Order: sequence, then structure tokens, then C-alpha cells
Amino acid sequence: QVQLVESGGGLVQPGGSLRLSCAASGSIFSIDAMGWSRQAPGKQRELVAAITSGGSTNYADSVKGRFTISRDNAKNTVYLQMNSLKPEDTAVYYCNGKIRRVGVPLSDYWGQGTQVTVSS
Repeated sequence: QVQLVESGGGLVQPGGSLRLSCAASGSIFSIDAMGWSRQAPGKQRELVAAITSGGSTNYADSVKGRFTISRDNAKNTVYLQMNSLKPEDTAVYYCNGKIRRVGVPLSDYWGQGTQVTVSS
């Protein structure tokens, strides 16, 4: 089994910062790309940022210059540093990882999400 567990969400004022973490654990052979997505009430889930195993990154236009994704391969952990937060960043944030397990095809695993609320 594989688990992804997010942490670091919470309530922050506009202009503030938060750092999300997501740790993958279980019977993992290797992890390819990892990413963060978010879903606001009444909206579809959208990709926020992604990072390959080699460190290449891509971002949604709405967060470029404000959010930074990074990963620690030794810890099977991905991070999302969020600066200059806006009320429209309010959402449940989910991490995912494309993970290989011994004897199992590459599969996409998701965490349960962490709430981020940006409000004064």
C-alpha cells in the first residue's frame, strides 16, 4: 500500500505565506512526477504545480512567481511554498505522485487534501 499525507494547511491573511508538505510512504520502489492540485468550492480541481524526479517544474499561470514546488527524493516528500497568498487561492490542496511499486504498473496516488483559507 502507498499513502500520501499532506500537512501545513490553515488560515492565513492575504499577502501571507504557507508551506505545504506531502510525504509518501509504503511499499514504494520509485516516484516519478509529483504535484499539487487544488479544488475550490463549486469549481473543478486544477493543477497548481508539478515537479519531475529530475527537478523540472511547471506552474499554473495563476500562481507563477508566487508559489514554488520542490521535493526531497530521499524523504519521498514534495513541498509547496506559497507566498503572496490571495483570497482566490482558498481551496483544498491535494498532492499526488506517480509511483512505482514492485510488480505493480506505474500508478497515480493522491493524498486526502489539506484546507488552505486566505481571509482577513
